Amino acid sequence: MTWSPTSWRERPAVQQPDWPDEGAFEQVQKQLSTLPPLVFAGEARLLTSALADVAAGEAFLLQAGDCAESFRDFSADNIRDKLRVILQMAVVLTYGAGVPVVKVGRIAGQFAKPRSSPTERVGDLELPSFRGHMVNDDLPDAASRIPDPERLIASYHQAASTLNLVRAFTKGGFADLSHVHAWNQEFVASSNEGRRYEAIAAEIDRALRFMRACGINLGAEQQLHQVDFWTSHEALILGYEEALTRQDSLTGDWYDCSAHLLWIGERTRQIDGAHMEFLAGVKNPIGCKIGPTATPEEVLEYCERLNPARVPGRLTFISRMGHEAVGDHLPALVRAVRDAGHPVVWVCDPMHGNTFSSPSGRKTRHFDHVLAEIREFFAVHAAEGTWPGGVHIELTGDDVTECLGGAEEVFEDQLGARYTTMCDPRLNARQSIDLAFRVAELLREG
Repeated sequence: MTWSPTSWRERPAVQQPDWPDEGAFEQVQKQLSTLPPLVFAGEARLLTSALADVAAGEAFLLQAGDCAESFRDFSADNIRDKLRVILQMAVVLTYGAGVPVVKVGRIAGQFAKPRSSPTERVGDLELPSFRGHMVNDDLPDAASRIPDPERLIASYHQAASTLNLVRAFTKGGFADLSHVHAWNQEFVASSNEGRRYEAIAAEIDRALRFMRACGINLGAEQQLHQVDFWTSHEALILGYEEALTRQDSLTGDWYDCSAHLLWIGERTRQIDGAHMEFLAGVKNPIGCKIGPTATPEEVLEYCERLNPARVPGRLTFISRMGHEAVGDHLPALVRAVRDAGHPVVWVCDPMHGNTFSSPSGRKTRHFDHVLAEIREFFAVHAAEGTWPGGVHIELTGDDVTECLGGAEEVFEDQLGARYTTMCDPRLNARQSIDLAFRVAELLREG
C-alpha cells in the first residue's frame, strides 16, 4: 500500500476515545489541519542527526518530563521549573560523564494517556477512565469523563504556548552556562543533591573564567549561551497526529509537526496496527516502547517496519521492563538487533515497569527500583558490547512526594503530603538530580 497520513484508518486502532459525536470530531480535525505546524521538518531532521550520534555511542539521550501535561496546572513557572531540572540533569551528565547530552522533553504535547481498562473506580464510583486532558477531565463525575474533541484544539494551543516559552528559555539566555547557579531551586539547593550540583556549577564557573583569561571570546561560542531542546510525546490520539502532519516543501516527505519525536507505546505496538502504520510513514525520529513480553522476532519486525532504510537516529527503542525483569528479557533483544546490524538508539525507561500501589492505595515508584533497572540496563549493554544510549524519566520541577526513596528519602507516610500527579508518580527535582549523578557514575564506569 502507498502510505498517506490517513492510511492508518485501514488498520485496527486501539486506545482511541469513543467520541460521542463523530461529526464534531471531524470538524475539529479539519480545523487542526489548517493551523500552523508546531515544529518544522528541518528541526526534526536535526534531531535525527543528533540521535545518530547517540546510536554511534558518541552522545547520551536525556528524555524527561511530566507523565501527563495538565490544562489546570499550566503556567510559565511550571514550564521553567521543569526545564531547569532537565538542564541541571544534563549539566551533571555532561560534566560527570564527559559526553554530549541530547535533551528531549516530554512536553508540549503529552496530553493523552493509554489505559489498561476502559473504566476505573474512584471511591465508590465506577467511571470511564481518565485518558488525559486531550480527551476528557479527571474530575470524578460521569459528565467530566465524556470525550470532548474540542480538547484537541485546547491541546494544540497549550502546546504552542509551551513551545514558545521553551524556545525563549533555551535560546534567549535562560540556558546560558553563566546562569548555571540560577537553575538550582531553593528547596533543592539546601539538599545533598543541590550541594553536589553547586560544586559542579562552581567548577564550570572556574573553567569559564580560565578560558576568558586565556583570551577565548566566550561571547562568540553559541553552545555556551543556548541549547538545543526538542519535544516529544506518545502519538496516541491518531486523529490529532494526522491533522498536524504536513508535507515538507523541500523534500516532499511527510512529517508529524506536533512534535520533533513521537513514540509508540507498549499498548499500541501491534505490528499490523494503526499506530505502527502511521508512524512508519512520517520522517520524524520515532521511539517504540518495549516491555518484557517483546520477543526478538517482534523487535526485528519493528526495525524493518519503522526503519527499513536503516537510517541512524531514526529509531529509538525505549526499554521498560521493570527492575526484576530487565536482566532476563533485554539481552536477547539487544543481541538480535545488534547481530542484524540495525542502528537503533537503546534507552531505558525505568519508571513504567516499576509502578506499584502503596498500602495507602496511591500509585508510587521507589527510587531504588528505578536505579536498579538503569544499572541492569547498563550491565546488559556492557555484556553485549552495545551503547546504553539514554534514559527516559517522568519528573517534575515541583517539590512533590510521589516516589519513595532517594538520597533525602521520601517515606510511605509522606506520600500524601504533596501528591499532585494526574496519573503516574513522578520524581521530584531532588530525586531527579540524584538520579543524574548516579547515571553519570555508570557512564564513567563504562
